[in-house]
Amino acid sequence: QVQLRESGGGLVQAGGSLRLSCAASGSGFSLLDMAWFRQAPGNPRDLVARISPDGDTAYLPSVKGRFTISRDNAKNTVYLQMNSLKPEDTAVYICWSSATPYWGQGTQVTVSL
Repeated sequence: QVQLRESGGGLVQAGGSLRLSCAASGSGFSLLDMAWFRQAPGNPRDLVARISPDGDTAYLPSVKGRFTISRDNAKNTVYLQMNSLKPEDTAVYICWSSATPYWGQGTQVTVSL
């Protein structure tokens, strides 16, 4: 079982940038699928970005070209670089791994006008 800890959220103006980090504890990080989800109040949880052990990535269409997911296997960490942020990106961002059988608390991202 892998435990995850998210960080890097905050308040930013529209058009700004944030980088989220997700540190994983446990073994076998390099073999895991990793992803970022987000959930805004009253909305379902959406898959924002996903990265495979080989580094293949996939994105929610509304963030493609603005967000970049990456991983550093030496640091057991996955990142989400978010650029050109919009108010509709406001949500709790939650890290996920294929070896974590529960959802964490996530980190709040708030984008103001």
